[in-house]
Amino acid sequence: MTIRIPENTIEQIRQSTDIVEVISEYVSLKKQGRNFFGLCPFHGESTPSFSVSPDKQIFHCFGCGAGGNAFNFIMDIEGISFVEAAQKLAKVSNVEIEQDVQLTSNETSANSSEKSQMTNAHMLLQKFYHHLLLNTKEGQHAYDYLTSRDFTDDTIKKFGIGYSLNSWDFALKFLTKRGFKESLLEKAGLLIEKEEKFEYFDRFRDRIMFPIYDHKGNLIAFSGRVLGKGEPKYLNSPETIIFNKSQVLYNFHQARSHIRKEQKVILFEGFADVIAADRAGVFHSIATMGTSLTDDQARIIRRNVENVTICYDGDNAGVEAAFRAANLLTKHGCTIRIATLPDGLDPDDYIRKKGPESFKDDVLGASLTFMAFKLKYFRKGKDLNDEGVKMNYIDSVLQEISYLHNAVERDHYLRQLSSEFSLSLEALKEQLQKFSKKNSKNQEKEDITIKKPVSKVVLSHKLRPAYENAERFLLAHMLRNRDISDKVQDQIQGSFNIEQHKAIAAYLYAFYEEGFEPNISLLLERITDENIKRLVSELAMLTVEDEVNDVVLNDYIKQVLNYPKMLTIKEKEIEKQQAEQKKDIMKAAQIAMEIIQLKKLLKQ
Repeated sequence: MTIRIPENTIEQIRQSTDIVEVISEYVSLKKQGRNFFGLCPFHGESTPSFSVSPDKQIFHCFGCGAGGNAFNFIMDIEGISFVEAAQKLAKVSNVEIEQDVQLTSNETSANSSEKSQMTNAHMLLQKFYHHLLLNTKEGQHAYDYLTSRDFTDDTIKKFGIGYSLNSWDFALKFLTKRGFKESLLEKAGLLIEKEEKFEYFDRFRDRIMFPIYDHKGNLIAFSGRVLGKGEPKYLNSPETIIFNKSQVLYNFHQARSHIRKEQKVILFEGFADVIAADRAGVFHSIATMGTSLTDDQARIIRRNVENVTICYDGDNAGVEAAFRAANLLTKHGCTIRIATLPDGLDPDDYIRKKGPESFKDDVLGASLTFMAFKLKYFRKGKDLNDEGVKMNYIDSVLQEISYLHNAVERDHYLRQLSSEFSLSLEALKEQLQKFSKKNSKNQEKEDITIKKPVSKVVLSHKLRPAYENAERFLLAHMLRNRDISDKVQDQIQGSFNIEQHKAIAAYLYAFYEEGFEPNISLLLERITDENIKRLVSELAMLTVEDEVNDVVLNDYIKQVLNYPKMLTIKEKEIEKQQAEQKKDIMKAAQIAMEIIQLKKLLKQ
């Protein structure tokens, strides 16, 4: 069955929705003038080109062209239908959707997709795992283990932790009785197929179960910790159509609001560290899924926050992983600090042994800038009494200092090197200048190979012909003013020269004829073509005067109407040249007269 939401309910949702609040759940926005700006969630970028207009209730990215209203944003960011986006916005805006909806097909369920069934199966199983842990004798030993690790009931409930029975077919029977097919449960990673085809058994048995949610709060996977001896220590769900560990950050759905409030995030290596940090009152904590930080995860972090503190294990592997993660996040435009732990301790162990306050003050509070961390990292395991080793170390540090943009920061670390190794500050600056020149040359090469095509694209937008700019500004005014639209309709009608502009004008004429006042968000919902919709959002973001006088307006209209005449004149001039080349004087003279008449029409 396909749900149809009444138009008056859609209008109520629209009026109750603040697009800035909606998009702020996904993108870190900063106000600049009348609009808000942030990093586009639909393509990778390090400089904000994503604009949100609270006045018009629309968004537009000047980099990739994405645009629309709150409904479009939710549909695009979450990959859901219009009805699902409306339901989500209705929930946020406290708008009640009528239950006696119309059905437009005989399908069995609106939630019959494989993905929906998989998340539903995970949710049902998690609830039972959670019940087994907290309320049954079978789960008592798992509960005792957790409490011995300082887990409280509140923590267990907040993170939905549970226990899977020591059974080969509990999940199999539990879920198939509720209508789930074995083949789908195997695809979801909850069952394993035996070598003999079409026979299945439970993937998780006698383990403490940690549910894994996506960034929207949907349950998509599990990680099960073994009780007692056994391998692997942690058994994770395999990758499925709903679970891609390279794109998931543990606890992000719960931490997002705290990240926005604190304007920073603490990044851990595993979910046990996140849970321990949460118990310590550090609620803006997230973790990778037991693997190195990926580009996708770095992009997600940067879209939401700039300041990142990395808190990985204190052993060599943890230090190396922190260095790699910091480099990747820096490339994505993040400002990095690194919290260091004593060798051999992970954050979970530290918090249990030293306590929450020590962790917050002595670990997070004493975190290092990325550059300060590099100074320690580059000297690790090196004998700096050896002259050759020392010179290589100094060169490595100078190379890193040369990448710093802040002059005060560069001076600080140069003086630190000068003091530690009794070196002349002038000599260090001279060597630093050589690295800086080398960096500039490398950057120039990168600009030529990578950035030049982008520059051409930008220039092509700025150097539009006069008639195209006239059409764009006319449409921008028409979107804001019904009277201007009526005047343009009287004088131009559909005679725009660019096909997309003709389509937008047609939508606008029809929109106003139905009695609507200017409302770009509402207009966007009536446009089915995604390219037209993007162009409307772009035109709506153009900076134009609130009031335009008749002289300017008439000039725009004249340029639009004159362009076909100018094309005709050019064609006639070519015909005249051809006639002259053929020595056809009479024809050339006739065409010349036609050109004169056309030029007179241009001046009228």
